[in-house]
Amino acid sequence: MKKKYFILLVLLVAGIFISEKSHASIVAPSGSAVILPGNPDPATVNSAVQEFKNLSKKEKKERIKEVKALIKHYKAEKKSGKAASDNTVLLCILAVLLPPLAVYLHEGEINNKFWISLLLTILFWLPGVIYALIVILGGD
Repeated sequence: MKKKYFILLVLLVAGIFISEKSHASIVAPSGSAVILPGNPDPATVNSAVQEFKNLSKKEKKERIKEVKALIKHYKAEKKSGKAASDNTVLLCILAVLLPPLAVYLHEGEINNKFWISLLLTILFWLPGVIYALIVILGGD
């Protein structure tokens, strides 16, 4: 377990972030992110470790301090459940415009919630919007 956190720390410090879904995203100097499916390959990890080793002692401490603060902030948001993603905001906007589509995108499949949303939207638009917002903002 400690090895996993060490690798995560090294990758974060070097500019590579592994998300919860096991996708690695490399943050380029321009600020854009490149998403790599699966775990990062050993060459990427080795280059990140090498880049970290080439930093001065002061820079290493600063980066480790920043990463620890980010991890602490992320864990606090995750624990409190207040971390609203961009997807949630976009789905709420879409729920007002096209409720069944928002429910479908949130669920990832056509299921009973989608059909209920479609029926409510066809009968009258406002109940469809309310139901879509309940599905999107409500718990699983």
